[in-house]
Parts: sequence; structure tokens; C-alpha cells
Amino acid sequence: MSEAAAETEMRVREERDGAVLVLTLDYPRRRNALAPRLRADLLRILDRVEGDPEIRALVITGAGEHFCSGGDLSGMDVRSPLQGRERLRAAHQLIRLMVGGSTPVVAAVEGWCAGAGLSLACACDTIVASEGAHFMAAFGKAGLMADLGLPHTLPQRVGPARARQILLYGEPLDAAEAQRIGLVDQVAPKGGALEAAKARARLLADQAPTAIALTKQILATGLDRALDEERHYQSLLFLTDDHEEGKAAFFGKRAPVFKGS
Repeated sequence: MSEAAAETEMRVREERDGAVLVLTLDYPRRRNALAPRLRADLLRILDRVEGDPEIRALVITGAGEHFCSGGDLSGMDVRSPLQGRERLRAAHQLIRLMVGGSTPVVAAVEGWCAGAGLSLACACDTIVASEGAHFMAAFGKAGLMADLGLPHTLPQRVGPARARQILLYGEPLDAAEAQRIGLVDQVAPKGGALEAAKARARLLADQAPTAIALTKQILATGLDRALDEERHYQSLLFLTDDHEEGKAAFFGKRAPVFKGS
């Protein structure tokens, strides 16, 4: 694939709507899987926007029919503890900016929001989902634990007991159930998540920005410790045989056979 084709194949698109900036994950071949390049693009944009008085709120959505299908297993080839820690260090910079940065963030979810996609959504301040949305945290099927802050942000949304069930079993939730338990803040008609999310973002953009920034900062208390622990544990799991089996099973379209090694 040429460099120009790759640029079109995997990117984060930006679109201004007044004081709101809409960011669209655009990786159609993998249903907007959160590949390292997309994470890097998001981090670059959020870092640029941080403190920009012209951008008062963000919306994150996915191109096409889905929000984000999870991590991109095709690019997940960690071969050393240091490599795993560096992979997470870069990703955690993004999560810190989303959760504790100055700019409020709204997720607009259509279709699937799974794995790292759920982590991304839960790092947002508000989640708007369409009636056709589905949520899942099946990290265990890849021999991994939930990451990108999800062990911290999910219990904040749904409570520790429900978070435990979601993270351990990896079973899907539809939009109605997700709203009932507090995972989703608002449900819109199918195809209407983005417009509803932009309306919420405009309300946030009208608030006093310093008050919003400090509120986000205090609500992020405890995040740094959670990310440090996650970075240590997930870096170990990247190197296990079970993770290799999970990847092989995924690409082979079969059930994994884990051995605890």
C-alpha cells in the first residue's frame, strides 16, 4: 500500500462545529480498531487542543457503522517487557488528557464499542449511544486484561460489582441495558448518536471553561495509580503464551484454548 493510500485507510478526521471539534476514527478495514497510529493521532490532536480557547468541547465518533471494534490485534506484536511498557505509556498519555485534561469529551457511539473502544468511550465525560449500539469488554479472549484506564473508569460509571461482571465475562450489552446500568448517559435513535452528542458538547462548550477543567481534574483523582498498575500487569500479559493463542484463535476464527502460561 502506498503512503497516500495508507493515509486514507487509517486516520482521525477533524471537523469544526463552532466551538466543538468532532474527531472521527476512520479505519474501515478493521471497523475503526484503535491501532497505535490512531491513538497517536488522537494524542497529537488532544495535546494541540489542550488550553485552546477556540475549542471548548470534543466529540469522538467512528466512521461508518461502528464506533470502535477494539485494539488492532494485527499490529499487536510485543516481544519484551520494555516494549509493552512503552506501548502503554504512549496510550496512557491519551487517556490522561481525555479523563483529566481541560477539554470535555463526548463519545458518539453507533454499532460496536468493544475492548479498547469501550476504554476510549469510558474515558469520555459523556457517552451518547444509538439504539443499535452494543458494548463489550472481551479482553480475556485475547489473553489480556482490560486496559487504557478501563479498570478505573468503568467502575466509576457502573459501580465495582457490575464492572467486575462486564470485565470478567466479556458478554455484550445493548444500548438499553447499558443506559440502565449507567454505562451510557443518553440513547438516541439509530443513526442519531453524532447529532445528539454534538448537542451535548455544545452545552459543555457554553460552560465556564476553567470550572469544567478543574472539575475534570478532581474527578480524575486516582487515575495515575490505576494506569501505573495496569501498565505493569498488561506488559506481562503481552508476553504470555495465552496471548499468542488468543491472537491465533482470533485470526483463525476459532475458540481459543488457554493453558494459563
